[in-house]
Amino acid sequence: MAQVPEDIGCVNEKCIAKDECKRQVIAKDGTAREIQEFGGTEVKQCGKFIQK
Repeated sequence: MAQVPEDIGCVNEKCIAKDECKRQVIAKDGTAREIQEFGGTEVKQCGKFIQK
């Protein structure tokens, strides 16, 4: 499986790990080169998670 580059942000508001994820931070602060929504849910993180 291909790795997602670390400069791709995420806007998934329902993800359980959103407050700990660098992807959410860069999406909100405008430094992400691209923004996607990964598959995190209320009970799991997406697997594309990057710790802050």
